Amino acid sequence: MSALESLILARLDDDKAQDVVFVDLKGKSAMADGLVVASGRSHRHVGAMADHLLRALKDEGYGKVRVEGMPHCDWVLIDAGDVIVHLFRPEVRSFYNIEKIWAVDAPHRTQAI
Repeated sequence: MSALESLILARLDDDKAQDVVFVDLKGKSAMADGLVVASGRSHRHVGAMADHLLRALKDEGYGKVRVEGMPHCDWVLIDAGDVIVHLFRPEVRSFYNIEKIWAVDAPHRTQAI
């Protein structure tokens, strides 16, 4: 696990993120090496987790981080380069179910013939 991945997961753990999932994308996507999906209990919790994570990334020298979704905090996307973080309210997460898209054993994927 990279230092960036460890930093993100530790920060989310400190902030009591719920149902944290790490999807290893190495060799699966040129977009990123990892995907983190986590839930917060409310708009406020999701916003606070995002804010704390952004500060931690900046303090550790990962300054070129892009963020989407902060005004409403239903779904906040943080692009930290090698790792992309999705923070959701539980209802929004279950609606989009994005971790299923990247799951290796997803039922919609079939073996190429």
